[in-house]
Amino acid sequence: MTASTDRLHIPGLPWADSPEAVGLGGARLARLSARLQRGVDTGEIPGAVALVARRGKLAYLESFGLLDPEAGTAMRPDAIFRIASMSKPITSLAIMMLAEQGRLSIIEPVEQYLPELAALRVGLERAPLARSITLQDLLRHTSGIPYGFAGTEHPVKKMYLDAGLFSGKFTNAQFITRLAQLPLVAQPGETWEYGMSTDVLGRVVEVVSGQTLAAFVREHITGPLGMADTGFHAPDSEIARAARPQPEGPQKQMPPIPPVTRAMVFESGGGGMVSTMADYARLCLFWRNGGTLDGVRLVSRKTVELMTSNHLPASVRMGPDMAYFGAQLPSPEVGQGFGLGFAVRTAPGLNPLPGSVGDFSWSGIYGTFFWVDPKEDLFAILMMQSMAQRIPYRWVMREGVYQSVVD
Repeated sequence: MTASTDRLHIPGLPWADSPEAVGLGGARLARLSARLQRGVDTGEIPGAVALVARRGKLAYLESFGLLDPEAGTAMRPDAIFRIASMSKPITSLAIMMLAEQGRLSIIEPVEQYLPELAALRVGLERAPLARSITLQDLLRHTSGIPYGFAGTEHPVKKMYLDAGLFSGKFTNAQFITRLAQLPLVAQPGETWEYGMSTDVLGRVVEVVSGQTLAAFVREHITGPLGMADTGFHAPDSEIARAARPQPEGPQKQMPPIPPVTRAMVFESGGGGMVSTMADYARLCLFWRNGGTLDGVRLVSRKTVELMTSNHLPASVRMGPDMAYFGAQLPSPEVGQGFGLGFAVRTAPGLNPLPGSVGDFSWSGIYGTFFWVDPKEDLFAILMMQSMAQRIPYRWVMREGVYQSVVD
């Protein structure tokens, strides 16, 4: 299946006359296409859509392989994907919008909004909290709340897995009630431990706004930004656009990626959303513009600057299982920090992947990835549905995009 170069129209993001017109080499971008196509041809990935924009113009958008491997249908540029943790910047934006409205402050303790969390304890010994978890802790993942599926040999993390918090069976309110019964893996502020912190923030949005998370996001973010295909599931009428995975890994098993049309009780602010390339490009353009798009301003430029700055003090340790993140790990050793919803490049060199100081990014466990590079006035997005190949193809995308810069 060869690549498709359908010229998808993305409002607010006009096509450049050529890649060279925005300082990118067309022949060099063809190298990225060849590498992604090779991934399809060798069976590493079922299909993908990739986008590169620079100076506010679309320079590259191609789709590869299959939308539905079982049916044999071709990938399409308007495919709908499960974006997993690329939901986190959207939920983080919701929190910062409420902060701008004076309805909360990220300095505040979470129990001010979720009183059940006031009695949290730490570790198997159930030690008392040295201090409260703040909303800033939740935004930057220093709350001590883990995921249950990473490092399950850790006895506390296994408790999260056994509690079924990621099963999708509980409402956001019920999720908090169950979470309140579990210990943290570390004291607040001590450790960067990637976990369900943003899911807690999703419930904070509900309590403060009086709306469900889905309703708040739809009314205040995706609606105003024209992101019509972004939400917690796609309607059944859009099943023909649903991207699907293929069996993968050593055992050739189907990865547990929920169908994009499946509605879940749990509206996971940390990982429950679906989106399209056009919609997420609109969101990246919003970040690139400093909090505004098509005359709609959701937050100030200073709030975007705050969100995309490093919020990890030098004293913060990395959780013992977090080396899994590799070059994306927020650690001084690889020149990475973490802001309020994003990883942030903090230093030149150090990181084995190309980029610029100040670029901010995140990814999803189901195979999606994006970053915005203010220094180069560039953003790029990769969307596919593959868990086994998600990390190698983040490298492919980073390297393929930056080798194409020719100005």
